[in-house]
Amino acid sequence: MNYKEYIKIVEDFPKEGIRFKDITPLMQNGEAYKAVIDEIAEYAKEKSADVIVGPEARGFIVGCPVAYTLGLGFVPVRKNGKLPREVIRVDYGLEYGNDALTIHKDAITKGQRVVIMDDLLATGGTIEATIQLVEQLGGIVVGIAFMIELTDLNGRDKLKNYDLFTLTQY
Repeated sequence: MNYKEYIKIVEDFPKEGIRFKDITPLMQNGEAYKAVIDEIAEYAKEKSADVIVGPEARGFIVGCPVAYTLGLGFVPVRKNGKLPREVIRVDYGLEYGNDALTIHKDAITKGQRVVIMDDLLATGGTIEATIQLVEQLGGIVVGIAFMIELTDLNGRDKLKNYDLFTLTQY
């Protein structure tokens, strides 16, 4: 399936010069959304994933239905202050400033095979921080899956030591 047919390009959002890739039309089309989830689920199955991890919030859009499809657990990675129990935290840089991601301290057990999922790979900073969290807990990142990869931003370079799967590239 050509997923680009279902992704709308929004010019100058959220600021001038940005060509935002809007996946909501894809999600609104049941056949296209199912195809995305099925294809990414097959990737996770091939990687023998024990658990799916997704960063807030759009990683949930891909990760939760994949986990459900495979009968696996889903572990959310959230911004600081959003998880209710004991967490570990990783600070990471953004284009303008810093942010932090957290995961429950007991969310991953040592040796678990983890596939991380998000909607889009841009610079790779969020996923790099997510990997650090998983690995600090003893998880093994066996794959990373995205609906979209923005190749000009070179996010793949930060993740070169990991197996990457993307459905479409811009």
